[in-house]
Amino acid sequence: MVIPLFSISKTNLFKSLRYQPRIPPGVPPFLVHPLYVQEKCYLAEHSTVMKHSTVRLILSSGFALLTSLSVLAQSWDFIKEKDGIKIYTRKEAGNSIKSYMGVCEIHAPAEKVFSMIEDVNNTEWWDKNLNQIKVVLYEKHKRAKYYLVYDLPWPVTDRDLCVDVVAKTDPATGVCKVIAGPLPGLLPENNDLIRIKDYRQIWTITPVGKEMAHVVLEGHVDPAGSIPNWISNMVIVDSPIKVMSGLRQRLEKKQPK
Repeated sequence: MVIPLFSISKTNLFKSLRYQPRIPPGVPPFLVHPLYVQEKCYLAEHSTVMKHSTVRLILSSGFALLTSLSVLAQSWDFIKEKDGIKIYTRKEAGNSIKSYMGVCEIHAPAEKVFSMIEDVNNTEWWDKNLNQIKVVLYEKHKRAKYYLVYDLPWPVTDRDLCVDVVAKTDPATGVCKVIAGPLPGLLPENNDLIRIKDYRQIWTITPVGKEMAHVVLEGHVDPAGSIPNWISNMVIVDSPIKVMSGLRQRLEKKQPK
């Protein structure tokens, strides 16, 4: 079940207050913070200078309130858990397509997990819908550039994607990251395919002792074009589970069920 987001009602804001504040001209009602209400009651008889201070308090408190709401609106929502892999989604400002996050533990050293994820020449555990992978550049544990083609079920047009990858390790903490994003201009666009241009993916591998790693996969992808909702939902929820499960099975040397 999706956790409902926190909301504030303007009516509840003044529910327990007898005093009805006079809102200064040009200040929207939802910016009036309870701190302003209390302060206004106390300073009702003060000078014009103090009133100006009160207006500043309204604005600073109001914007702080809006900032807090914005942060809450972007929090992760738990969607499901399967085989120890937890999936979350999040709404992004100005974007109708949600981001996704997968979280799991893998019984393998963090450096081993990192090495498998960043190695673009070892793709057997990648998405099974990929029917073409072309590596343009690979610098072990540092950088990669490659091209992918997704084979999607009819009647959906196949997609392609040019990817730029940066891999790094924090020597102090041992935390490893593999950060991927779109790479415009790597290869010309194909008229028979739809190019994915809005894409990001971040793997974070944190050591938990010597033989275990905490792995987080965070990403966002806009498949572009006209695409059914069930495919978008598959990308957001099902794909991270399949990818992380495949990674864990190979590292822990378990056979798929």
